[in-house]
Amino acid sequence: MIASLVAELGPWSWWIAGLILLAAELIAPGFFLVWIGLAALIVGLLSLLFWDSSFWFWQVQAILFALLAVVATFIGRKLTLRHGETDQPFLNQRAASLVGRTATLTEPIREGRGRIRLDDTVWRVSGPDLPVGTRVKVVASSGRDLTVELA
Repeated sequence: MIASLVAELGPWSWWIAGLILLAAELIAPGFFLVWIGLAALIVGLLSLLFWDSSFWFWQVQAILFALLAVVATFIGRKLTLRHGETDQPFLNQRAASLVGRTATLTEPIREGRGRIRLDDTVWRVSGPDLPVGTRVKVVASSGRDLTVELA
């Protein structure tokens, strides 16, 4: 089946497969099929060059495609992970984004526990015992709790 399909379409079979994979990436995005489609297009380019050669039978093409798909996927993964850094590293870590800010105690810290107000939220804090109205600096976060010290 594969041999007859490749023989009928010639080197264009890889171009068609590559374009189908790229189109499938548009339908089901995940940025994975791009690399496999790219591998198919590379095999298609090589097929245009080597189609009449005696060594370029369908098994060689399939093995080359599999190898290129794996290599392209690994390279693509490295590229996207490196460039996947965000300008908002604490986007879903609100408490961690508060480290370094100062606030005034709204409730005194007694037995190591108190509360501060930052922006529109009241946060539980832990730190040394301090009276209401004391300026404190957030030095760490753990889940929803903040650790403070005297500012």
